[in-house]
Amino acid sequence: MRSRRILLATSEAPLPDGTAVGRWHYLLIRGLVRRGHRVTAFVACQQSQDGAETATLFAKPDYDVRCYAVPARSGMGAKLQTLRRPHSYSFNRNMCRDIRDECARGYDVLHLEGTFSGWLAAGGPTAKAVLAVHNLFSIDWARERRGWNQQLRRFLCLNAERTLLRRYPTLLTVSPRLAHEVRAIAPRSSVHVVPLTLDLANYSYIASDRRPQDPVVSLIGSMNWYPSRSAAERLVTRLWPVIRAKIPNARLQITGRDARRVLHRFLDQPGVEIFENVPATRGYFEQAGILLYAPALGSGVKVKILEAFAYGVPVVTTADGVEGIAAHDGVHAGIDDTDNGLIERSIRLLSDRALQEKQRVAARALLETDHAPETVLQRLEACYSN
Repeated sequence: MRSRRILLATSEAPLPDGTAVGRWHYLLIRGLVRRGHRVTAFVACQQSQDGAETATLFAKPDYDVRCYAVPARSGMGAKLQTLRRPHSYSFNRNMCRDIRDECARGYDVLHLEGTFSGWLAAGGPTAKAVLAVHNLFSIDWARERRGWNQQLRRFLCLNAERTLLRRYPTLLTVSPRLAHEVRAIAPRSSVHVVPLTLDLANYSYIASDRRPQDPVVSLIGSMNWYPSRSAAERLVTRLWPVIRAKIPNARLQITGRDARRVLHRFLDQPGVEIFENVPATRGYFEQAGILLYAPALGSGVKVKILEAFAYGVPVVTTADGVEGIAAHDGVHAGIDDTDNGLIERSIRLLSDRALQEKQRVAARALLETDHAPETVLQRLEACYSN
């Protein structure tokens, strides 16, 4: 594969302990540079410390990674910008200007990570641009029915999603299911599948003697995202009561962004612990007997499932939960869409240490083959060639 001049734009800081998609961005930048490509990355940073940490991890001269603070928003102008271009506020003027300047100097690929990064090339040439679509709001928000303001936000985002997908001739998706849905929205675009992966070197496998002896059911995920919120609500209200009735000494642990705020009505429920905005999640994976993640619906690869596989935490989930991962029920995870099926698989795993060992070993091996970083990056390079 020949060396390419790649301009890469992201809306999340590329940090190994950052957001779910930020962990992918960390591997993506490092992997492309390691494979000989000349990469300039433009990063929108939500927090000031993200920029400082990114600069340390991607120091010059080995990397050309430029960080830009997400601008503060207020007033009528911000509201009008949201109406015209939802989520474009993540990209400040300097970032947009610098991307235009680098494009003018010449490039081979303009790689835009995330649907709303598509605003960065709005009005410019798209022939050498690829837009990476990690999820579809048309799927994720299909059951979102909160308040008129949420309904307006949903309408604006869905319209922007259709507009941006149809603007780009080359689209990347993370699963065959997502590719099918994207082709229906943008039938004239070339749509490719490049699965997400993680830098497995950052995920040391949890040794058997460090696994919890007590039956602990865990859910880890951002409660600001409907799939994770729906998974938590389903778990607490429908799955957990039956599991605890069968295994009285079981405990439930939910960890995630804004988890206590979003799930406040469950804070006093017996056997339930809820933690929010923790600095690192590895310790919570180590405490998990199983990860039970059963979203009502949700598109794209669920990074917390990848992380559980990487750490060696047994997983029970739905077909949506393993989207983009070639996992099989009873081999790599317990997979079922019904409440009874999820409960039965959870109880079986919690009660059988040998089965836990078998599934977690198989799950880690699956990542090391199908989701090996070099394999994924090769698929990405092939899309650049088309």
